[in-house]
Amino acid sequence: MASSILNYGDLDGLALAELVRTKQLTALELVDEAIARCEAVNGQLNAVITDMFEHARVAARGPLGEGPFAGVPFLMKDFVAEVAGVPFYEGSDFLDGYIPEEDSETYRRFCRSGLITIGKTNLPEFAIGVTTEPIRFGPTHNPWDPSLTPGGSSGGAAAAVAARIVPMAHGNDVGGSIRIPASCCGLVGLKPTRGRTTLAPHYGDLISGYFVEHALTRSVRDSAALLDVVAGPGVGEPYLAPAPNGSFLEQVTRVPGKLRIGFSTVTPLGDPLDPECAKAIRATAALCADFGHHVAECAPQYDALDFWTRYTTVLASGVAWALADWSRRLGKELREESFEPFVWAFTERGRALSAPEYLLAVQDVQRYCRVISQFYIDHDIWLTTTLGQPPVPLGTLVYKDDPFELRRRMAKFSPYTYIANATGQPAISLPLHWTENNLPVGLHFTGRFGDEATLIRLAAQLEQACPWQQRKPPICAG
Repeated sequence: MASSILNYGDLDGLALAELVRTKQLTALELVDEAIARCEAVNGQLNAVITDMFEHARVAARGPLGEGPFAGVPFLMKDFVAEVAGVPFYEGSDFLDGYIPEEDSETYRRFCRSGLITIGKTNLPEFAIGVTTEPIRFGPTHNPWDPSLTPGGSSGGAAAAVAARIVPMAHGNDVGGSIRIPASCCGLVGLKPTRGRTTLAPHYGDLISGYFVEHALTRSVRDSAALLDVVAGPGVGEPYLAPAPNGSFLEQVTRVPGKLRIGFSTVTPLGDPLDPECAKAIRATAALCADFGHHVAECAPQYDALDFWTRYTTVLASGVAWALADWSRRLGKELREESFEPFVWAFTERGRALSAPEYLLAVQDVQRYCRVISQFYIDHDIWLTTTLGQPPVPLGTLVYKDDPFELRRRMAKFSPYTYIANATGQPAISLPLHWTENNLPVGLHFTGRFGDEATLIRLAAQLEQACPWQQRKPPICAG
């Protein structure tokens, strides 16, 4: 597709907002461009499942306000964050017919920043999984190779941003759901600190604080500016992140200083990584050393198998809760045939747990969090790849007949990301490596609790040294 707006696909959200602010373009022109791009490539990607085109055009014609992203097209992930009047599925037939009556606070904050939502993006059923292949909507395809997974659970968002439909899109993360698709699709994916974002008004906490809201972007500065937009507690929050020292966007222009960075080339379970991932880690560690950072091969020490078992026990309880919550909200009985087999298997595991067993698992996860946090007394950053492998073929990470075998494949594919959800620490995936087959491999940086600022400073330094914005996938809107 030939773009009708020169360089639209090369510009990030802040740059597009500047064009609107200086009256070089109108918000309606940007929205129409994004809609045209969606119509041009979504048939190949299946990234956007619900369009809000006319809603977006009405918003673009109205007052834009003074927000940092006034007039910029955007996409919402169809999970947790609700938009009043727009069908809401969370990837499941069980929610068919549900239309929210109230906006989530996250969506309100995006709107107040001037973002204009043109649609909602695909995800696995109830965001359970590391690939985006729901039965209800069908698979989302990776724009770098449509036979491969875009990751999950924010796979639709990642595919749309990578294909240049919009410069950034909403995502959320309970075990890597922002960072996994960021790695698969060559994007920036920041998971904020626990308590940095709100789940108001519908929820106070999801799954013992594992869940956070944010977005996928193509530039570090957009991710930082969006965090300024979405961060901050509501009234009565169960968790509060430490207050930042200034805006997150300001951190982009600040040097990180000399950081203490530990890196690992094996998984926490001691398994080897794909050779491309190990190569990416060593190259990134060397680059960080060239910047003057102190770099050493080391990692947090803990019983990784037991930690994973306790974490997934809490997660299973969370899946069982999610179905019970929707059953109560919708007044519908839960039946096995209403859900995908893996979701139902996870639900059954959660239902089988007693309240003491669940709380013991929470206790054990929190004990491991204290152990892991000891590493960050002497280190500012832990460097790994985001995933254990480059993007794998669609179908590799979906349920066949054994939920335990699927969890094993998922753990091999994503051996690191869930750790930061359990500990509450911030972590970011950056597209710093590409395979010989031109597939992205994300590098994963985990920071100290509450310290997104250091991650953003280091990310900006790496982005300047190894710019990735000029890389475009074969399926691209221009």
